[in-house]
Amino acid sequence: MSLVESKVGRTIFARLDENEDALAAIKQRAEQNKIGAGFFFLIGTLKRAVLGFYKDRNYKPIAIGGPLEIVCCAGNVSQKEDGELVVHAHIAVANEQGVAFGGHLLQGCPIDVTGELVLVETPDANLRRVFKEKLNLYLWSFEA
Repeated sequence: MSLVESKVGRTIFARLDENEDALAAIKQRAEQNKIGAGFFFLIGTLKRAVLGFYKDRNYKPIAIGGPLEIVCCAGNVSQKEDGELVVHAHIAVANEQGVAFGGHLLQGCPIDVTGELVLVETPDANLRRVFKEKLNLYLWSFEA
């Protein structure tokens, strides 16, 4: 079993502004606050969304017209071996009829009215992502 344990550190509450890309904004807030490992939750609204579905070693983009309510967006923050910050998130959005769509959060999801981000640091977690060619993905590695 692969796992790492960490205590919870700082909790950052941030508002995302209209037209900010949700994925880029989460990464920016983590970088600004020097959070190399942690988890987050995001609620709010989007003008439109681009979700990903992982199939055949790639994320197939799915475009969803808006406006959309962010029903739930949760994910984590970790780093590649070279120190680049990685945001991995899944999101569920609903349209005006309450029809929901979900998938991997990709770029191309501009905030509409607002986004409310809760970012929780896990300072003792040395989370590193290592590229796994077989899957074409960067996965967590818990090796020291």
